[in-house]
Amino acid sequence: MLLDEWQMVPQVLGSIKRAVDDVAEPGSYLLTGSVRAELLEATWAATGRVVRLVEWGLCERELLGASDAPSFFDRLFDGELDEIAAPADAPDLRGYIDIALRGMLPDLALQPPPTVRRRWLESYIDQLLLRDAALADEHRDPVKLRRYLTALTANTAGIVEHKVLYDAAAVGRTAAVSYDSLLELLFVTERLPAWHSNLLNRLSRSPKRYITEPAMIGALLGVDDRAVLRNGDLLGRLIDTFVVSQLRPEVEASSIRTSLYHLRLESGRHECDLIAERADGRILAFEIKANAAPRLSDAMHLTWLHGEIGDQFAGGVLFHTGPRPFRLADKIHALPIACLWGQLPETH
Repeated sequence: MLLDEWQMVPQVLGSIKRAVDDVAEPGSYLLTGSVRAELLEATWAATGRVVRLVEWGLCERELLGASDAPSFFDRLFDGELDEIAAPADAPDLRGYIDIALRGMLPDLALQPPPTVRRRWLESYIDQLLLRDAALADEHRDPVKLRRYLTALTANTAGIVEHKVLYDAAAVGRTAAVSYDSLLELLFVTERLPAWHSNLLNRLSRSPKRYITEPAMIGALLGVDDRAVLRNGDLLGRLIDTFVVSQLRPEVEASSIRTSLYHLRLESGRHECDLIAERADGRILAFEIKANAAPRLSDAMHLTWLHGEIGDQFAGGVLFHTGPRPFRLADKIHALPIACLWGQLPETH
């Protein structure tokens, strides 16, 4: 039984608790709704009865009907890096930009006409800032919140000083801290924590910030594919944001708990766009490039990390926009971004 927007009548949780206690059948009820329930003091405790799952947008392999395949992280940690293949129809750079700006929300991902998609997304953002945010925090200013979200969007996939953001949005620090919490509570933005290891010194502790829905970059910044292609900085941020958006559902689908981080030395000399770590301490490291013909020099941060942490390094991937995968160095491969959804094992 699916109960949507259950938090509007939170007392319903009491009935569900009694039903679960009477007949303990896992999966009998699916409760979906907004995060407002997290803030309600009157909400019934459901400890031991409810499993909380994060539902991200539709990734490409879901849209292609391959949602039952093993997690991308499971395959890499199991040593299948050499077996990862790209689909024959892998997009080129403009194709990746189009997919990223199309978005992952179901009404966007199912590809309505571009004009409908644009109007739908603009309406969605208005609703998000005016209604959904009000349900979680009735004291916020929607105009200032939009400015702050726009500043965050312009800095997506980057490590940025907090003051830069609230100065750009013309809001105070206290309001900015409140907006950060609100936007993360609504799963609109994410702060990716910095990775730490006893094997490395002088690692940055600053988080990397992301907008979770890539299509909002186009809507909030007022750009299309041509504008993105003309702006190298924005292009890099969009591709990085898109790849991470495809990997978040892979974390949820992984058979073993996997956590995502980023890595950067305080000096900025070395950094990895993404680090995936498992409970056994093994890690995967990722670089993301809007480049169709990467070379070994583009993977210098991955080779550096491999040398620093040795056997803890399970593998490194340099994602690129070219058509084919190839080996760059020991445990390090260059993979087209489309490998995230294409040419899965035949057994699946």
